[in-house]
This record gives sequence, structure tokens and C-alpha cells, in this order.
Amino acid sequence: MDTADALDPPNRPDHLGLLERLIAERACERLIVEFVRRLDLGEPGDVAELFAPDGLWEWAEGNRRIEGRDALRAYFAGRPADRLSRRLCTNILVTLTSASTATASTYFTTFRVDGHTGGRLPPRLPVQVGRYEDTFRKVEGRWLLAARELFLDFAGPTERLGPADARTGD
Repeated sequence: MDTADALDPPNRPDHLGLLERLIAERACERLIVEFVRRLDLGEPGDVAELFAPDGLWEWAEGNRRIEGRDALRAYFAGRPADRLSRRLCTNILVTLTSASTATASTYFTTFRVDGHTGGRLPPRLPVQVGRYEDTFRKVEGRWLLAARELFLDFAGPTERLGPADARTGD
């Protein structure tokens, strides 16, 4: 038992009722799904609102570390405007670590091309397969991402479509 749990037993996750635990876990799962929905279908810069004010995005490789909502907003909003991406998330495992903190591990697969001008494209292989390791914190009654670390197991370049690339209207 760590010191915080010994001093504040009601903050321990095992002191939460079943419904409280399920609500907290679901709130964290929803953040994971909302993150990729905003990147793929919304305004990418809006993912910054899913992070705590001091939130952190970090890649295990490549020395990429973005900290704070303003920096996160600028980073994600900097995606190419003609990018088409779809992410699939699976194996989402949320673990409450206290009444106001949690962790999660999520597998993801990213399909992505740049230069998209509309219409359906022929199938492509994924450009990334990996996992997110997340830390969540409840801030003013709302669950937020405190930190997200990205680990890539498979990765390749993002294809840039040219004007002659075939699209199908089927």
C-alpha cells in the first residue's frame, strides 16, 4: 500500500462502489474513442481539450514530447488539411488506480493518406500498428488524459496521393 492510500483510504479504487467504478472506466474508454474520432472526423486540434491543462503526448521513439494544451492544440492542428485517416482501437483495458486516477492500454491501427480530395479510395495497408499507454486524471469532476505515450510496433510512410490516383465512386 502506498502512503497516499494509507492516509486516504476512501481514495483507493477498491473503496468505490461497482457503479462508480464502471462509470469511471467508461469515461476513460470514451476519451480513448473520442480522441481518434476527433483526429479522423473532427478538428484535429480539438483533441487538446481531452487532455488535462498540463497534459502530455509522447512517442517512445523519436524524441517527440508535447506538453500543455496550447502546444497539443498547435501540434494536432498542424496535420495536413488533405489528410484522410481512420484509426481502429481495440483491446482497451482501463485500470483505476485511485478514485481520481486511472491507466489504460489500447491497441490501435492507423490507415492514412495525404492528398485526398474526396471520394472512396481503393484499400490500403495500415501505416501504423501500435498501442497507447494512457494516464487519466479527474479534474473538476471530469476525466481527462494526463499523459498519452505512443508505442509503434509497425510503421511506414504516409502515402501522398497524386492527381492520377484512381478513386472509385462505387
